[in-house]
Amino acid sequence: MESKQSLVTYLEELKADRSFMERVTYMKTMEATAGRYAPFPKEMPERLRQALENRGITSLYRHQELAFRTVQSGASTVIVTPTASGKTYCFNLPILSHLLENPNARALYLYPTKALAQDQNSELLELIDEMEASIRCFTYDGDTSPTIRTKVRKAGNIVITNPDMLHSGILPHHTKWIELFENLSHIVIDELHTYRGVFGSHVANVIRRLRRICRYYGSDPIFIMTSATIANPQELAERLTEKKVQLIDDNGAPTGRKHFIVYQPPIVNAQLGIRRSATLETKQLASRFIKKKFQTIVFARSRVRVEVLLTYLRSLIRFELGPKSIEGYRGGYLPSERRDIERRLRKGEITGIVSTNALELGVDIGQLQVCIMNGYPGTIASLWQQAGRAGRRQDDALIILVASSGMLDQYVAERPELFLNQSPEAARLDPDNLIIAVDHIKCAAFELPFRQGESFGTLETEDILEYLVEERVLHQRGDRYYWMNDAFPAHGISLRSSDQENVIIVDQTEVPNRVIGEMDTFSAMTLLHDEAIYLHGADQYQVEVLDFEEKKAFVRAVDVDYYTDANFSVELSVLDEDDSYTNGDFSVARGDVSVRGMATMFKKIKFGTHENIGSGPIHLPEREIHTTGVWFSLPEEASSSTELEQVIEGVANSLRRVAPLYLMCDASDVFVVPQVKATHTQKPTIYLYDRYPGGVGLAESIYKQRGIMLRAARDSIETCPCQDGCPACIGMIGLADEKERTVRMLAEMEKELS
Repeated sequence: MESKQSLVTYLEELKADRSFMERVTYMKTMEATAGRYAPFPKEMPERLRQALENRGITSLYRHQELAFRTVQSGASTVIVTPTASGKTYCFNLPILSHLLENPNARALYLYPTKALAQDQNSELLELIDEMEASIRCFTYDGDTSPTIRTKVRKAGNIVITNPDMLHSGILPHHTKWIELFENLSHIVIDELHTYRGVFGSHVANVIRRLRRICRYYGSDPIFIMTSATIANPQELAERLTEKKVQLIDDNGAPTGRKHFIVYQPPIVNAQLGIRRSATLETKQLASRFIKKKFQTIVFARSRVRVEVLLTYLRSLIRFELGPKSIEGYRGGYLPSERRDIERRLRKGEITGIVSTNALELGVDIGQLQVCIMNGYPGTIASLWQQAGRAGRRQDDALIILVASSGMLDQYVAERPELFLNQSPEAARLDPDNLIIAVDHIKCAAFELPFRQGESFGTLETEDILEYLVEERVLHQRGDRYYWMNDAFPAHGISLRSSDQENVIIVDQTEVPNRVIGEMDTFSAMTLLHDEAIYLHGADQYQVEVLDFEEKKAFVRAVDVDYYTDANFSVELSVLDEDDSYTNGDFSVARGDVSVRGMATMFKKIKFGTHENIGSGPIHLPEREIHTTGVWFSLPEEASSSTELEQVIEGVANSLRRVAPLYLMCDASDVFVVPQVKATHTQKPTIYLYDRYPGGVGLAESIYKQRGIMLRAARDSIETCPCQDGCPACIGMIGLADEKERTVRMLAEMEKELS
């Protein structure tokens, strides 16, 4: 492996390469920062201090020492520092200190993925072995064998699990976990920023159930949370746990010098603003660095792209470095394969790794020198987690973002200050979403009977409990409400969907068939209809049959260069207005809406060019959901209704496309309905509504951030290189001056409604 200096030298060579620099639209060097340290706290046990010193650690980073003191004082905390800043010590050290002094104490660690849980378990066991302590640490997930499960329940000082297992495998069986709940002193929630939207709203309710059971057994655990950089970590932590939380965001870890480059593929169609394939550019860039033997990680957004890049890079350098020097890493690999790749990466045996976001979270893979992102990863938090994979040991690192033709990619690539300064992304959840909360109140009643007047977290339960009695789900006896059903409620409730009448997705590619996911019925109409291309994680599947009656979609794996987009005929009516603001002829409001939708037809849209390459009908019944929405009402200024329709469609499409940047959600989580004359307002109106029944806080967030989102939508259209508007900026090929009229309307909306 070449020395650190060679990366800097090679960078200078690249700067002198005209063909490379023509594509670079932004380059910045972020200088190294020195670490800020603090001595070991006096309260730290000698055995733990000695174990750290044996590992060559003689002091703590400032944020680690502050976290130790905060947790020792009995306060819950959230730690927000960059990747590779030693966040795990922020919770491991105070918890191990407590366990050394209180051998009967217990701690519960929650990780969003199994891989991360296994990795952290290994690290924790090494530290415990170093201390020669009798602290028992176990992972408890779907792979844990029945014989070990009994041991974990009885003897595990530290239980490492995930929210799904806590929801359906631990809380409903709390009587088997008495030792854990009676002595539970600390709960760790890692990767806090992943708990948002529907998943976050469910997990907040799982934590309500967890705290209710803890109170029953007489414990009140301290929460320690860690998060990537987002705009509202403290608010999110307090919303998730319903506890007062202290924020620690003053990073004391040293950082190596980072060179950040935004790389734009050349334009191949100026009229439509289409650029050369980002995947082709990524291939060429990656091969350059791998040939020079710089340890390089390439992040691709789909599993298909991982395999395409892997095949290309292996064929390119097979004879120079050998095929084993480049590996892929994605979901679908066996755990043993993934562990082997992680080990070889740490040892430096692998020169190139092509990965989906599976390596984005904190799995320890050692020192990498170059990180290339094939397209914007979807959130700024993800971008920095991927970027943090290079230079993890305080050396020079090079990070390259290769932008695709997509509107969000282009918007971020043109405005690197968005992610170089404070992240604008705020993670949202709504634990009081009635559909989600009622499901968890059922689970909670199964676990322990409700008392009359008892609240569920901050939610009043009286009306809900009476409703469940009427539905013969609960039975009231005296001042108690008891579960009266034979069914086991947690098994029927997915943490990733708000509507439990879900469509099950069955993969028929191989025998035996396997269930790979589920989706709420309203979304299934547009995403799982016959012939739809369904993306699961990063694999492409074509839907062969959607059996709407049986709630099953049968799919088969494919590799195609297009996606499907369904036309959705929507009838939207306002049920209740919660907030509004009017200025002249413009107004904005938010509230509850009823959406009656029917999928009518679908189009096949080619990746990259956004061309329509085919279509077909959809035969499905109409469905209705109640959710939350925001609506903008505009003056009738256009000379014709056709002209007006084009402008409000352009405004609606651009708002929907920038929404993920501020709401930390997928583009498919927010739907838009432009109406030339809305029934509710009698004016041209653009509705944006939350796709999940009951809503998960997205509409409220749009209402609060409307000024900045309107400005972002206008900017995204103005900076698009197309002439009159294109699918990437206004959502369609524009007619004469349509782009200009859309920009003008957005500017007026921003001025009047901010």
